[in-house]
Amino acid sequence: MNTPSTLRRALLASAALLTCLATTGVQAQASYPNRPVRIIVGFPAGTGPDIVARLVAQRLSEGWGGQGVIVDNKPGAAGLIAASEAARAAPDGYTLLLAETGMLSIAPSTYSKLPYDPSRDFAPVSQVVGADFALLVNPQKVAAKNVKEFVSWVQQQKGLFMATFGAGTLGHFGAFKLGDVARIKPEPVHYKTTSDALGGLYSGDVHGVFASVGLSAPQVKSGKLLALGTTGPARASALPEVPTMNEQGYPSLEFSAWFGIVAPARTPPELRARLSADVQKAVQAPEARAKLEEAGFRATGTTAEEFVRIIAADRVTWGKVVAATGFKAD
Repeated sequence: MNTPSTLRRALLASAALLTCLATTGVQAQASYPNRPVRIIVGFPAGTGPDIVARLVAQRLSEGWGGQGVIVDNKPGAAGLIAASEAARAAPDGYTLLLAETGMLSIAPSTYSKLPYDPSRDFAPVSQVVGADFALLVNPQKVAAKNVKEFVSWVQQQKGLFMATFGAGTLGHFGAFKLGDVARIKPEPVHYKTTSDALGGLYSGDVHGVFASVGLSAPQVKSGKLLALGTTGPARASALPEVPTMNEQGYPSLEFSAWFGIVAPARTPPELRARLSADVQKAVQAPEARAKLEEAGFRATGTTAEEFVRIIAADRVTWGKVVAATGFKAD
């Protein structure tokens, strides 16, 4: 039978244990990071996501007193391989993922079964950048100087062949949004990479392509391709002379991708808050913003809560688009 003194001792022991655990947790947060942090990227070196991840890694390392931050490229399956590995990682802040729109907001609608749960397996930390697109055409093949003229031109052709940088990507679903505007069902022509898609544009095999502003800018500035409009909420700093879709009277063609840092679910709230603050500081620094804009991105650096809302809203938006196309990746 427990006596009052025995109960008191048990309660005191429990309180001491809880205090010890709490102190240990605080000390662990204070010493973070004390070994290299890994950022998994689901795309090859040299691509847009890789450029973003490496800039974030460099800035975080500098902010953490030179602690190593490693970018680990795990390309394949439109980023699903990288997302799956990150979802299984220990929730200790030492494995992060540079997520993108397709992984968390589009994949739930295009795949009947995913190797991870986009809603439950990740803790959003901060959206890093927004990535707008440009509608590119070959001026030697297409008689149009703006979106309205392009719509009239494709209606005369009685067909709309659009290159994409892969089935199930924003370029793919952007083609369907353009088809709605032109009142023509598009014929997506899927290429493995954006470079391959641009090759189809040069050869005249396709009429147009939605390519990221970062990849579009050099092609446009060289005069090889023409940008009819950009899809962002404002003109792209890399293509300031190109009007947005909204400016041209096509608000339904306003869409963007994003890249952001997420951690495995069950990452302690205190550590997640620390990571979010550090990523925001890294991205919003003037030098970092300038480099990201030079690469064709819109630097954002949101709070974790804002990023949660962005992911959820895009899941609804793109879910409707995917449903309208009837597309399934599996």
